[in-house]
Amino acid sequence: MISRIDLRGSAPGSDARARELLPRAELDVEAALEKVRPICDDVRHRGTAALREYAQRFDGVTQSSVRVPQAALDEALEQLDPRVRAALEESIERGRAVHRDQRRTDSTVRVVPGGTVTERWVPVERVGLYVPGGRAVYPSSVVMNVVPAQEAGVESLAVSSPPQAEFGGLPHPTILAACALLGVDEVHAAGGAQAVAMFAYGTEECRPAQLVTGPGNVYVAAAKRLLKGRIGIDSEAGPTEIAILADETAEPAHLAADLISQAEHDPVAAAVLVVPSERLADAVEAELKVQTSAAKHRERITEALGGRQSGIVLVDSLEDGLAVVDGYAAEHLEIQTEDAARWASRVRNAGAVFVGPWAPVSLGDYCAGSNHVLPTGGCACHSSGLSVQSFLRGIHVVDYTREALADVAHHVVALAEAEDLPAHGSAVTARFPEQQGA
Repeated sequence: MISRIDLRGSAPGSDARARELLPRAELDVEAALEKVRPICDDVRHRGTAALREYAQRFDGVTQSSVRVPQAALDEALEQLDPRVRAALEESIERGRAVHRDQRRTDSTVRVVPGGTVTERWVPVERVGLYVPGGRAVYPSSVVMNVVPAQEAGVESLAVSSPPQAEFGGLPHPTILAACALLGVDEVHAAGGAQAVAMFAYGTEECRPAQLVTGPGNVYVAAAKRLLKGRIGIDSEAGPTEIAILADETAEPAHLAADLISQAEHDPVAAAVLVVPSERLADAVEAELKVQTSAAKHRERITEALGGRQSGIVLVDSLEDGLAVVDGYAAEHLEIQTEDAARWASRVRNAGAVFVGPWAPVSLGDYCAGSNHVLPTGGCACHSSGLSVQSFLRGIHVVDYTREALADVAHHVVALAEAEDLPAHGSAVTARFPEQQGA
């Protein structure tokens, strides 16, 4: 059902070698670029008319308007299952508690008497937040996108999610209800690359945004890559992935359940277990067979676990296992070992780390307070998950007196001359005509 990779005796060592040895889901963004380029250009030139045509072609819906009316948002919230509403409210509350504390404060450094540099943290003025729709419904992704943007102080935010034929060409009502619960009143029924283009270029119904965040399929990722520069992006999200580092103190049934929970997302989702015990590997594999056979989405799960992107990795020791998971740089990393907190503290590369048996990834997906929009495809070695910081820009404010500038003027001139940019030096000396020729 799931392949094995035996690294015992090989001493994985460096992050680079470990990255090569482990399976990874393939996301050919480059190939998708040529497919999304004409779509994005079409939206740029024809706006709403293009969006409506793509909704007909890709989603099978006929729209009179791409923007969701306020009445539909209100109705969705009114009809929301009370249990789901309570869960969303809890998720929002916990998310706000975590993200509110991330907000940076301005800081001023007195470099010299009369000379200061202040770093101001200024929110992006307008953002476009993408919420996918397809095999599953993701109101949790509404929460994960909107809460940090609001806590950052973003003044204008819009959500876009694919139109659903089942719901009269609107996004799924649970998506709409989550938006209404968060006070978001601008929602658009647009999906895929065309939604990213809508945010980048603007249409008759949607003003352009400066930043676009949120996960999506390969076409969303390709549109983000294509339009990056015109807009800021959070990341090019790929298929979800989980890695688990475990020893024999872990419960095999828990490990299997956690691997399955991520495999449930998509046939190309990656599930990787790293263990220094063949006996534990056998026990987990047996549990995978039992639990998968009883799962609602067993075909999808079976395909994901049986794909080349998933596997059980055998290593000689937890030390080697740590090198492997650090090299893999998973979106989600669970540490289920003896003294799990100590091992977790040594992890360098992961989107989010889940410590011990009582912190499964699904807790982070919904109600831990953390953010589940995380780097995939090994990008956790250089990128972070979505946070308040994603929506802020640092601006340096330089404030010097005449005396403070005079004190450093000769150094500015020396460096300007060293770089053969004499006008740079002149911009300083021009302010002190009494010293010229001295």
